[in-house]
Amino acid sequence: MDLSGITRQGLALPVKVDRAGIEGPRSREAAGPHWRSPYRGWHVPAAVDGRRVDQRIVEAAALLPATGAITGWAALHWAGGRYFDGTTRAGSGLMPVTLALDNKRRLRQQPGVELCEEFLDPADIIVVDGLRLTTHPRSVCRLLRSNRSLEDRVRILDMAAFDDLCSPAEVHTYARERLAGRPHVSRIWQASPYADENSWSPMESIMRMAWLQTRRGSPLANAPLFDEDGRHLVTPDLIDPVAGVVGEYDGAPHDGLEPRERDLDREELYRRLDLELVVMMSGDLAGRERFVRRLAAAYQRAAARRRTGPWTLAQPDWWVDTSTVARRRALTDGERGIWLKRQLPAA
Repeated sequence: MDLSGITRQGLALPVKVDRAGIEGPRSREAAGPHWRSPYRGWHVPAAVDGRRVDQRIVEAAALLPATGAITGWAALHWAGGRYFDGTTRAGSGLMPVTLALDNKRRLRQQPGVELCEEFLDPADIIVVDGLRLTTHPRSVCRLLRSNRSLEDRVRILDMAAFDDLCSPAEVHTYARERLAGRPHVSRIWQASPYADENSWSPMESIMRMAWLQTRRGSPLANAPLFDEDGRHLVTPDLIDPVAGVVGEYDGAPHDGLEPRERDLDREELYRRLDLELVVMMSGDLAGRERFVRRLAAAYQRAAARRRTGPWTLAQPDWWVDTSTVARRRALTDGERGIWLKRQLPAA
């Protein structure tokens, strides 16, 4: 594939050997210490970090035929999906870059890439910063169809929605209209009912799935709570408003004074609102039993107390609802800066 149209800065585009040494290294130079070959026939300067996500993607893209495209996690990352970084869930390994070909184009399998050879409609291809990608719903569907874990599939749907790449409904519609009869398409149908387009992190999605599997209510993700005068009180990660139980994810020990003070302030607020708090810790990810026990205890405490907390889910007129992909897409840049502070990329 011709990568000369890529406009993203700070990347070294793979080149082939050039006898004149103008557009690429000479043969002897390519074999020397100043160049490396990520894939057969392609070279980049040895000093370029090939583990950088965008660099990994463009190196793999050099293998594509003119009709191909990047798909899966790499396409979503290139398009702005912050939680699609190409690492395994444990963070200890790298996922291959998936190349969408068509069922007529054959490439030799190489380390670091995965070949997806099935019918590829030109309508399923978009160009972002000069790189050909499959459309967001198709990229998500590729991930869902290749993943056996229901929890992981729900997390993928949630995080594609988090950056407004595509809503779960858009993925479902694409799969129904374009992927009928394809292998493992049932994995999409299985995950869709559990997805939530207002989840703000992968860990929130994991906590919600653990909660749902206990069959104790259907928690809402990031639903804001208000007082009787319409003032915003707090937005818990999860809340079962019927039972009066809220859930928060605590990703790491809060040794610093300021973060711990914030935690204590929030805990006190929930007590004043007559809400029972259950926390999922990062250590609970290896085994969910501890979180499930704490959740059961929170439901028992909530059932035993009289709830009189002065809070409501009813949104006042001044509040802007950003709970869906469609609503977030409709915001102006200025409105996004006000209402999506938590979702906005770090400066």
